[in-house]
Amino acid sequence: MTEQVEFTLRPRTRGFHLITEEIVRHLPHPLPEKGLLNLFVKHTSCALSINENADPDVRRDMESIYNHLVREREPYYCHTFEGDDDMPAHAKSSLTGVSITIPVSRGRLNLGTWQGIYLCEFRDDGGSRRIVATVMS
Repeated sequence: MTEQVEFTLRPRTRGFHLITEEIVRHLPHPLPEKGLLNLFVKHTSCALSINENADPDVRRDMESIYNHLVREREPYYCHTFEGDDDMPAHAKSSLTGVSITIPVSRGRLNLGTWQGIYLCEFRDDGGSRRIVATVMS
């Protein structure tokens, strides 16, 4: 059986944000005993990832790493009319990816002890982000 829901995340500023609980609130309940959850974000300037869910320094460090890897205002950017953060946001989105798949076991997301779902927001003001969640059993 497959169920699918689409929902909007609350707006966030640039950064790496834990969204695990917000995602779980929108999922069909109950989740299957075993299966898969695929999450897809319908935007080109943010991404989804799984990473450390305990120490907020990890999220700050991730932001610093990405800003070092993909800098704003590079002279070779052609796509510049939407702001200094736009083209770097597209590149960071491609590097990270717009979907993740998580196992579902015993009716719960089978994440590791220190794992959480991140919205990687690469725009200063990305606005609301649309998520498609597909649960497969």
